[in-house]
Amino acid sequence: MQRIYDPESLLEAEMLIGMLDSEGVAAHLVGRDLVGGIGDLPAIGLLGLTVANDQADYARQLIAAYNAALPLPGEEPESFQGVLVC
Repeated sequence: MQRIYDPESLLEAEMLIGMLDSEGVAAHLVGRDLVGGIGDLPAIGLLGLTVANDQADYARQLIAAYNAALPLPGEEPESFQGVLVC
């Protein structure tokens, strides 16, 4: 197993796990149980996504593409130009 990405939040981690799963990559979240200790533990580096060694490069490519995604032109609400609303 290789640690391939450090998500900023539990929500981001769950979204990435779902995206990776839809592409056939089994991911495991390390540190999920430590999130409740924020305040007593350092807030950075608690969470990490791990995948099998043979899928690590592909998973990194998928996450990079996901993070680089932009909204389609014309899909942005007029009141929030430049902001992606999910």
